[in-house]
Order: sequence, then C-alpha cells, then structure tokens
Amino acid sequence: MDDFDRSIVALLQDDGLATADQLAAVVPLSPSAIARRVRRLRADGTISATRAVLSEAWLGRRLRALITVQLHDHAPAAGLAGLRAALLALPQVQLCFEVSGPSDLVLLVSVADMPSFNAFADAHLAGNPVVRRYETAFVKKALKFTSAAPLV
Repeated sequence: MDDFDRSIVALLQDDGLATADQLAAVVPLSPSAIARRVRRLRADGTISATRAVLSEAWLGRRLRALITVQLHDHAPAAGLAGLRAALLALPQVQLCFEVSGPSDLVLLVSVADMPSFNAFADAHLAGNPVVRRYETAFVKKALKFTSAAPLV
C-alpha cells in the first residue's frame, strides 16, 4: 500500500460512496487510476465493506449500554463458545470485545428502552451459567462514535 492508497482509504472511511472524480479532486491521480485502485482495495479485502450510518434523528432515542462480562473460570469450552456465538448473532450487540483484566468481554448494546435492556440482560446474561457477573454503564451522551481506523 502506497501513499495514494492510504489517502484513498482515508477519504473512503469518511465517505464510502465518494466517486473516483470526487477522490481525484483530493488525490493527485486520474479518476480512472483511482477507480482501479479502489477495485483492487476491495478485491484484496483492504476495504471489506461499505455501510450506511443511520442518523440519531431517524433512529429515535436509543438506550446504549456498555456491559463488562466476567466469565466463570471453569466454564466448559462449549458453553463459552455458545455464549460468544449467541452474543455475536444478536442485533442489539453492536460491539463485542474479548479483553484482558478482570472482565472477559466488553459489549456495546443498543436497545429501545430500559424494559428492552432488562429483557436483553435477563435473556442473555443473568441466567447464563457461563456468566459469573456483569456490570453495566449506560451511555449518557456519545461524544465520538466512529468505525474509521487511524492510518498513522
């Protein structure tokens, strides 16, 4: 990956639908050269997806929660794999990280309201024999929320 590719990728992280002409206004290459590079970056997996970011106004008020999950030390491997697979399949789970420290997992969960959160926690965490304990911090305000990776 050269500096041109890095510039293209950085711009596409901000606007995944930018045209080759728009990119060429910033990157000193012809639109056709940029289009070839974008096709290559998609084909080789550097660019793995293009997604729509929905506006908060359209989504309406959502309750977001950061949940730290501590698992039982001696939980069976099948139970751990089952919990991970279940969490990854849930649309409410926006992020799921396996982390070091006293917790094993950190989740970002988005639900409509507190009753929806309670239903989520009761169904997927509270009664799960693999989960030792979990703690929740509710998001008061999102100051920054991005999936753009730093390219430095």
